Amino acid sequence: MTRETGRPPARTMHLSLKAGERVYINGAVVRVDRKVALELMNDATFLLEGHVLQAEEATTPLRQLYFAAQTILIAPAQAGPARALYARIEEGILAATTEPAIRDGLAAAHALVEAGRAFEALKLIRSLYPAEAAVLGPSTPLPDMPPAALVAPGRSGPRRRPPLRARPAPSSDKA
Repeated sequence: MTRETGRPPARTMHLSLKAGERVYINGAVVRVDRKVALELMNDATFLLEGHVLQAEEATTPLRQLYFAAQTILIAPAQAGPARALYARIEEGILAATTEPAIRDGLAAAHALVEAGRAFEALKLIRSLYPAEAAVLGPSTPLPDMPPAALVAPGRSGPRRRPPLRARPAPSSDKA
């Protein structure tokens, strides 16, 4: 504990990024053009690009819950609607399952989200994916997720860029 603040001293966080990789820090998207190491020297909310779940990948109830928690973390302007969506999805999962591992995990994730520790909640939710897969089986139809409610008009939210594709050359013969 420091005498000035009465809190434990801030820990630094080291992030190693590859060229072209993105990281979400305090709601901002940062992309690096070369291999780089970043040192976050104070409290910061961040999420590495590899852990970002796209809306179209939220194909199971727990992945939908992850998407809502992720939005709380990386889109502060959408935190209110994301919290409401998180609560609705969580209630639905709890109503639909008696699996102790999932129910206990959801209780712990809920406590983390409420404590402002969405990053830890994301890790915990990811750890529940195997239990969910065992419960759902291979061909369970899933409800659609309303991610559009979390994206401000005119914005597409955090997205990975699609791969570049070569365009066909324009035809030179005229009909």
